[in-house]
Amino acid sequence: MPAIARTAVLLTAVTALVLPGTAHGASAAPGAGETITRPLLAALQALPIEEEDRTGYQRTSFKHWVDADKDGCSTRNEVLLAEALTAPERGAKCKLTGGRWYSAYDDQYVEGPSKVDIDHRVPLAEAWDSGASQWNAAERQAYANDLDDERALIAVTAKSNRSKADKDPATWMPPANGNRCEYVSQWVAIKTRWKLALDPSEEAALAENATRCPNTPISVQLAR
Repeated sequence: MPAIARTAVLLTAVTALVLPGTAHGASAAPGAGETITRPLLAALQALPIEEEDRTGYQRTSFKHWVDADKDGCSTRNEVLLAEALTAPERGAKCKLTGGRWYSAYDDQYVEGPSKVDIDHRVPLAEAWDSGASQWNAAERQAYANDLDDERALIAVTAKSNRSKADKDPATWMPPANGNRCEYVSQWVAIKTRWKLALDPSEEAALAENATRCPNTPISVQLAR
């Protein structure tokens, strides 16, 4: 489909579905703890568009893999335990051995936790660029260890995680074509949950891919 026609399709769909007060740049957004539900295209349209700024970014600005509930397992291990297809053995200090996982990004099965990375669906650097630079340390820690929304963190192969790195959908999409609609939907969900902006190229890539995906409603409990 030509780019102009594709854009027209997207705008028509959004116009029909977007809720009052949710267009780019609109104010009066719901607050932390509230749940909002919008179709994918409307949720995408509701996100603000801003140029990114990585000034001052350091990965250490986001303290991660903490043990928030003090059960002995770090955030990384909590995700491994939650997503295991075959449960690993849990030893002293939550040391995990064995187990089996599915990496949706590249449609691969992985044996053993050492071969699995835990990916931030929206990378830490991307979050910084998109608004997290203005957060306090506690908010950044909460973002980096978000276990309250299962879309925020995902167990994947080390190869796919490192290929993605801190790229956004304009420069990286899952190599498994069958995972791309889920990836777009969940990227939009996490940006919505944390009230993060899109940059213009990111928004264009998401919009192009979203037109090829089901316009399924996204339900998000806002973290901020």
